Amino acid sequence: MLSLIGIAVVVLGFMARQNPLLVVTAAALVTGVAGGMEPLEVVATFGRAFKENRYVSVVWVVLPVIGLLERAGLQERARALIGAIHAATAGRLLLLYFVLRQITAALGLTSLGGHAQMVRPLIAPMAEAAAEHHHGPLPEEVRASVRAHAAAADNIALFFGEDIFIAIASILLIKGFLAQNGILVEPLELSVWAIPTALCALLIHGIQMMLFDRHLARMIAEGRR
Repeated sequence: MLSLIGIAVVVLGFMARQNPLLVVTAAALVTGVAGGMEPLEVVATFGRAFKENRYVSVVWVVLPVIGLLERAGLQERARALIGAIHAATAGRLLLLYFVLRQITAALGLTSLGGHAQMVRPLIAPMAEAAAEHHHGPLPEEVRASVRAHAAAADNIALFFGEDIFIAIASILLIKGFLAQNGILVEPLELSVWAIPTALCALLIHGIQMMLFDRHLARMIAEGRR
C-alpha cells in the first residue's frame, strides 16, 4: 500500500502547479523507495527502461527542430500564407485540418499531427491569421478561443480516427478487455465499427466548425461595444 504514495505526490504536485516532468519523476522515485527499492536501483530502472524503449523518445528530437523553425519565422510565414487566401476562414481551415487529421489517423499516421509539432507552430497561427483577415485585430479572448478550437480539432480527429486503423494500440486494448469478459471479436470488426463513429464525429464537429466563424463574429462585435 505504501507504493500508492506516488499517486499522492502526483496529485499534490499538480495542485501546486509544479513542473509536470519533475512531479512525475519525484512520484516515480517515491514509489520505488516506498516499494523497497534503493534510490540508485530506482535510477537504474529509469535508465534501463529508457534504453529498452528509446525508440519511443525519438519523437522528442522533432521538438528542437520545430523550435528552430519558429525562431526562423515559421509562424509568420504561415500567417502570411493564409492571410493571402481570401476564402480562408478560421472555421474552414480547422475543418480542413480535422478531415486531414482524421484520414491520416485512420491510416495509422498518428504522428503527422499533434499539438507540439503541428497545432502550435502552424494550425493555430494560420487560424488566427484567417480570423484577423476577416475581422481585424482579435481581442485576447477571441484569440484564445481560436487556439482552443485548433487544439480541439486535433484531439477529436485523432481520437475518433485512430480506431479505424487495425493495428493501433487502442484496438488491441479493446480486444483484450472484451476477451477477458468472454466476448470474442476480431480487430477488423472493431475497426469497421469505428467508421460510423468517426463519420458522426466528422459531421458533428464539422457543423461546429462551420458555425465557428459566426461565433467569432459575434464575440468580436460584443467586445467592441
